[in-house]
Amino acid sequence: MLSRLLGLVREQIFALALGAGVTSDAFLAAFRIPNLLRDLFAEGALSTAFVPTYVATLRNKSRPAAYALANRVMSTLTIYLGVLAVAAMIFPAPVVHLVATGFSPEKAALCERLVRIMMPFLPIISIAVVAMGALNAEEKYTAPGLAPALFNVVAIVGGITVHLIGASSLATVTAWASFTVIGGLSQLAVQAPSLWRAGFRPRITPDLALRDPGTRRIAKLMAPATLGVAAVQVNVVVNSSFASLISDGALSWLSYAFRLMQLPIGVFGVAIGTTTLTHLSRDAASADWGSLQATLRRGLRMVLFLTVPSTVGLALLGVPIIRLIFQHGRFSSNATLQTAHALAGYAIGLVAYAAIKVLAPAFYALGRPRVPVVASVTAVAANLIWNVLTFRRFGHVGLAVGTSIAALANFTVLAVAFQKQIHGLFKRDLMVPALKIVLASGVMAAVIWLVSSRVEQVHRAGTAVFAAKVFLPIIVGAVTYFLTAAALRIDEARLLVSRFRR
Repeated sequence: MLSRLLGLVREQIFALALGAGVTSDAFLAAFRIPNLLRDLFAEGALSTAFVPTYVATLRNKSRPAAYALANRVMSTLTIYLGVLAVAAMIFPAPVVHLVATGFSPEKAALCERLVRIMMPFLPIISIAVVAMGALNAEEKYTAPGLAPALFNVVAIVGGITVHLIGASSLATVTAWASFTVIGGLSQLAVQAPSLWRAGFRPRITPDLALRDPGTRRIAKLMAPATLGVAAVQVNVVVNSSFASLISDGALSWLSYAFRLMQLPIGVFGVAIGTTTLTHLSRDAASADWGSLQATLRRGLRMVLFLTVPSTVGLALLGVPIIRLIFQHGRFSSNATLQTAHALAGYAIGLVAYAAIKVLAPAFYALGRPRVPVVASVTAVAANLIWNVLTFRRFGHVGLAVGTSIAALANFTVLAVAFQKQIHGLFKRDLMVPALKIVLASGVMAAVIWLVSSRVEQVHRAGTAVFAAKVFLPIIVGAVTYFLTAAALRIDEARLLVSRFRR
């Protein structure tokens, strides 16, 4: 939650300094490249492949053996991704063309410059992700949970400094690119003390030929996992390329909206998925299939309980939320409206996005990586077909809807496959609470719409008024949702209340 909230602050400062136009589009397109590679080869694929293997090594061998595995993975990934980063720094033009087909020569040249600055982020963050996986597998969640927050703190402090100095747009965007690399270093640094206290000592022990069974197993899982977790990232890049053909600002509108949608995904989906993966890996290592099914259903119930009302809130309150957070400095009222339209399109797939974070890793814990690959390819194909057919007609909003369609397709394939192969997913203890959650969210939607329509009739401007137009409907809606959930006896409501009391 801290990371995602700080991420919103970071985006707010970015919007203040650069707005939504040529310079911001160039930065966002350039950051897509190391960010995509990070998600494909580091955070997404590595976490789903590394954690089950680390847990199995810890369980079947020893802690020193698990630490040795972590060192081999760190060393190997750093070398391979370092070579990839250097190649992209030397030849940035092809990659820029991939993510931003419609950029003008000047805009593309700026994008290439920013790529060269940001590519070292990739090998740095890969080491941080291995550290994160090792700590999560040891059920130590605080340091890896704080790591992404440190990345945002660096960007916030640096962004405020550059803005107060009054730097030009070119100097500002160059500084932002540098903050990305420094932020990656901070993500690694904040985890180092916890690893050291746990007994881990870094060693340079690359296994480039993958001779070690543990490293080889991770590589075998990572290959399909790279495709299996790639749907969201690949679709974002596909959308970036299409958005570059629409108009200046379209890529930025989509990026700001996607950041807002990432808040509930990061707070709820990623957090639940991270803790669930550790338990799923242990259930799979023990061949306790009944416990594995129950763990998965429990995780999905919590995801539904938290993300269905989030969908309602983002869809109904997009304009006041974006107006409060972003409409400052160079960010115009038109940019607010266009970003809100994109957010509504993204919100359609929010529940599926978050549920994938819980469901996809289950197949890697089970050693069945082919299913997420099929789901991912299906999602990418659905998004691409939708974009080709509709982007000229629906513009950037259609691109956001296409991303949601892709998420829904991805989740559908995963859910059906789990039910057919493993069984025990669509049981009463998941389906009945799901229906109750939808009902409670419907009641909340009616209340939010009523309160929001009343407060929007106040035509005074100012940050306090804009804040009231956001938080009053949210507070009333949240209270309504929890009261309705309690009346319907949804266990997750009781569980969350008891945890907060403790």
